[in-house]
Amino acid sequence: METLQFLMDGFAVALTPTNLMFALFGAFIGTLIGALPGLGPANGVAILIPLAFTLGLPPETAMILLTSVYAGAMYGGRISSILLNIPGDEPAMMTCLDGYPMAQKGKAAEALAMSAIASFAGSLIGTIGLILLAPALAKFALTFGPAEYFALFMLAFATLGGITGKNPMKTVIAAVIGLMISTVGIDIATGTQRYTFGILKLYEGIDFILAIVGLFAISELLFFIEERAGAGRKMIEVGKLMLRPKEIISALPTMFRGGVLGFIAGVLPGAGASLGSFISYTLEKQYLGKKGNFGEGDPRGVAAPEAGNNGASSGALVPMLTLGVPGSGTTAVLLAMLISLNVTPGPLMFTQNADIVWGVIAALLIGNVILLLLNIPMVGFFVKLLSVPPMYLLPMVTMVAFVGIYSISHSTFDLYFMIAFGVAGYILRKLEIPLVPIILGMLLGPEMEKNLGHALVISDGDWSILWASPLALGLWIVAGLGLILPYIVGPLLRKRMRAAIKENPTSD
Repeated sequence: METLQFLMDGFAVALTPTNLMFALFGAFIGTLIGALPGLGPANGVAILIPLAFTLGLPPETAMILLTSVYAGAMYGGRISSILLNIPGDEPAMMTCLDGYPMAQKGKAAEALAMSAIASFAGSLIGTIGLILLAPALAKFALTFGPAEYFALFMLAFATLGGITGKNPMKTVIAAVIGLMISTVGIDIATGTQRYTFGILKLYEGIDFILAIVGLFAISELLFFIEERAGAGRKMIEVGKLMLRPKEIISALPTMFRGGVLGFIAGVLPGAGASLGSFISYTLEKQYLGKKGNFGEGDPRGVAAPEAGNNGASSGALVPMLTLGVPGSGTTAVLLAMLISLNVTPGPLMFTQNADIVWGVIAALLIGNVILLLLNIPMVGFFVKLLSVPPMYLLPMVTMVAFVGIYSISHSTFDLYFMIAFGVAGYILRKLEIPLVPIILGMLLGPEMEKNLGHALVISDGDWSILWASPLALGLWIVAGLGLILPYIVGPLLRKRMRAAIKENPTSD
């Protein structure tokens, strides 16, 4: 009953005219961003952060806007997968297997409609799971002390390989870079200046909003300039929608199973939407066996991965909101936004900032209805966007980033710093060094250092306190497994995903 009351309070926040308007705007913009191959939800959220500051939005409205963008981008990723055989992001790869064959058979509209319904079902299941699981996990996290929180942060870094899917050493390098950047400024405990080089602007540290916008948005523009992608892509035409209720009903069990599997994958730190999409598709294919024609244009082959990746996107919010540990690259960006709004993610957030938490959860439920209503009748509009040359779109995105960052501090120094991060992000991406660990290091570094200091003060300098309690020891063990397993399971997962796509005879 207490959870239900909190949810009703959340609806009271989310259903205000202003918040409802921003949820609609975020869902619309997120779908546009998701439809563009290569951008993805993390870039979409990063691009909209400056806008939230420019408009001076209160914390609950800003988070409703960005989570709506997140949900919309997860929906939008399927459009290019089905019509171009080019996934908007990695989780949408599995949608290509049956979505593109359906489009080639003249059933593009049916594939797009089925994916929208499955996305709605998966996200709805994931949000319900978030409502049921998050409060209980938050109460459990209240038992954490400094040693347990330090072990939890180590767990977050240990599972980075699952989030990024990159070379282990390069992931470690990226995390160390982020931790080093987090130490810039004046040490609160001792008052010592660290890496400021006498520059007054660095005394308060480096604003991670500058880093996020530079690393994601500006580096993306630099890649565009390098590739000179001047023209839109030719795609399969979308005909009249002929999806029958019988086909939707037959796919409902698939959507339910995919949504549940995706949510479980999303809750696990480092697993994320890619794993949710993959296991939902492969297990559904094995479950149906000869009853389905997966890889040849089976609507259930579209429903399963879409329900899986959208269920995972909601599941990834669970560790972020309850523990302050992001479950995916996009939730790492959302975590940065919360911290910049002076909101501390974690178990206390459910009592100190209940309006934000439950407002966001209620907005997710409302946003999914908005997205379903938007995506089916307006799919033709989103499709036309894919034919617009990127040379017109990306400069507009960059303009939003510059105006937004300048509006925060009215400092040209910050603009130069953002450009510097953009150049650094471009170089790092060329070297295949992931960017998410850098952001995570910047976000978690200060809290990690503070909890380490508190633990050592309590134990009078005895380092064994870090693993003395059963809970802390358990977290260290899970961290060890999290460090090893992604580099065993991750390459195998990606290999099977690529093999599944190559096996599809209609892919090109």
